[in-house]
Amino acid sequence: MKTDKKILVAFLLNLFFSVFEFVGGTVTGSVAIVSDSLHDLGDAAGIGLSYFFERKSKKAPDGDYTYGYLRYSVLGSLVITVILLSGSLLVICKAVERLVNPVPVNYNGMIVFALIGTAVNFSAVLFTRDGDSLNRKAVNLHMLEDALGWIVVLVGAVIMRFTDISLIDPIMSIGVAAFILVNSVKNLKESLSVFLEKAPDGISVEEIKEHILSVGDVTDVHHIHLWTMDGYSNCATMHVVTDGDCARIKEQIRHELSHHGITHSVIETETTSEKCEAHHCEVNSRKAAGHHHHHHHH
Repeated sequence: MKTDKKILVAFLLNLFFSVFEFVGGTVTGSVAIVSDSLHDLGDAAGIGLSYFFERKSKKAPDGDYTYGYLRYSVLGSLVITVILLSGSLLVICKAVERLVNPVPVNYNGMIVFALIGTAVNFSAVLFTRDGDSLNRKAVNLHMLEDALGWIVVLVGAVIMRFTDISLIDPIMSIGVAAFILVNSVKNLKESLSVFLEKAPDGISVEEIKEHILSVGDVTDVHHIHLWTMDGYSNCATMHVVTDGDCARIKEQIRHELSHHGITHSVIETETTSEKCEAHHCEVNSRKAAGHHHHHHHH
């Protein structure tokens, strides 16, 4: 099943489920279950969005989006993550309020809801496990969080059933919310670094430079730029100085880059006698770039 279909199913499941949960939480008086339902509703909204974005991200490049639409998938991930962040903060506030003013909870009802919740969410986890986009990773993480949240609620409900300590309920929901908070921040960093054109994880410019310099007849390589469209599809541009057979060299370099997961590359070649405009303004010297514009030859 394709990633976007999976996301759609996950969405419908979650939407239906968060309503069921809200009712369950209200009936049993459990803040842990109500907080779960808020979180699920946020998830459902986020997943609906990411379904839309994931579909859009599959579109082929066109005149408007010359790189294709892959970033839409990352945007989906970013939006869900922000929803989750705010949701978990809200839940923490709610739970703290409960710690101050405890409320009686119907434990038996809680146990029943928690059993159903665990079952439904685990099937969703298994369902969204495969696929290859940051977005699907975000959705799968949610499903896992939901399932874990339910297990925590289940265990807590059983303990409360026998000890009658209703404070366990808000404490649990704070725990679950904190877990979601930490993971959301991690996800947020990942998505933001894609938007901020950070070099893809696990690809080092130095290493690529070394490998390219070891190709026969390459005297120098500079202006290496690396970025990723969505965390999976990577791009590179560079200037290669050579007096050798350009076609062969470019082919070898592309082969080398494909080993590093770079699928889209632009390789500019220069002869050794050519003066590269930007040759002396490598990454570290901003000053050179300043008086660069004076010697443009028209």
